[in-house]
Amino acid sequence: MSINRILGLAAMIVVARQANATNGYFLEGYGTNSKAQAGVAIALPQDSLTVATNPAGLTAVADGITFGVEVFRPRRDATLDQDGRAEEFDGNGTRTFYLPEFGFSRHVGDRIAWGVALYGNGGLDTNYGSNPYARFGARGSAGVDLQQAFLTPALSVKINDSNSLGVALNVAYQRFEAKGIGLFANFSEAPDDVSNRAHDDSTGAGIRLGWLGTLNDYVRVGASWQSKTHMGRFDKYSGLFADGGSFDIPESYGLGLAVRPTPALAIGLDWQRILYSAVPAVGNGLESLFAGVPLGASDGPGFGWRDISVVKLGGSYAISETVTLRAGASKSQQPVPASQTFFNILAPGVIETHLTAGGSWKLGDRNEISLAWLHAFKKTVNGSGSIPSAFGGGEANVSLQEDSLAVSFSHGLK
Repeated sequence: MSINRILGLAAMIVVARQANATNGYFLEGYGTNSKAQAGVAIALPQDSLTVATNPAGLTAVADGITFGVEVFRPRRDATLDQDGRAEEFDGNGTRTFYLPEFGFSRHVGDRIAWGVALYGNGGLDTNYGSNPYARFGARGSAGVDLQQAFLTPALSVKINDSNSLGVALNVAYQRFEAKGIGLFANFSEAPDDVSNRAHDDSTGAGIRLGWLGTLNDYVRVGASWQSKTHMGRFDKYSGLFADGGSFDIPESYGLGLAVRPTPALAIGLDWQRILYSAVPAVGNGLESLFAGVPLGASDGPGFGWRDISVVKLGGSYAISETVTLRAGASKSQQPVPASQTFFNILAPGVIETHLTAGGSWKLGDRNEISLAWLHAFKKTVNGSGSIPSAFGGGEANVSLQEDSLAVSFSHGLK
């Protein structure tokens, strides 16, 4: 079996029944302990899953192996309002999703550590039994299914007593399906490759770099950068996505600060920037469609998402030698402009505020069970000039709310 086949099968295990739309469509955090503190991890690494945020953190975590799964329940809704005729649509045809993850870390001597992680990067899912676009001529149920996963080997080196550098290779796999949007074929340069083409998949790669610095016994700082992950095209949807089906994973970067005022208490603050606008299929607006640029064209129309910044605050407190409690909150900018809600009925990644909590329990010297709960508060983006005049004008409003529960088991290695 080829290495590409092995990677594809491993990634499919992770993306099976996966749908997450938190900070745009990126996950709030990676690893149960990080998720319990709102995804904070850049300067406050928790376990081997640190490679998904800051690979430099490998030198600061214990050797171990972690298995986890997150049960995720989003609630997606849309409203169309035209000429005083408002109609609501429920996008929750699929309600529950499962997102597994795996991490491994190991030190080689005092200054070198390596690891590998397999995890979902994010995704989107809508499934409207009653098609919002039916009034414009669409047929059948409508929705999209976007799933992304990374297999990430990483290496971290402690270059001196205060600084570590890390590098990771992101080997990415993604799947996509769109249905019930055949009406947009009339606006595509490849009308047969817009809707109802079943799942298509693609692979690609990028890199992640990280730095972790210790200022003194109480303060750590960190930085991380993830390149754009260049993906193969979705050939079955070459008439939907710009550049003939291109759908790269956006570049992102962040800064972190961690303070440990006492041995039992740790507080972390992360700032993250996600560059959605640099991926044409995501960042280009729909307005160019009605200026004569068809779907699927070079630099063609997309979902119109903006770049966003995310601020995360979280921490942990060890109430005993065996029990640690965690909590956090985060706030992001809005990626979906009010003018772009019509197309984003399919992809309402509009969440802005998260609240998290959790904890971990040590079972002897080497084993630990962790839990994390997340609530993403309901957010509605009301359209403003959102339905094009070619479709009769009016407004499309989109809403999203989420809850999830994650659990993991970690085993320490000697």
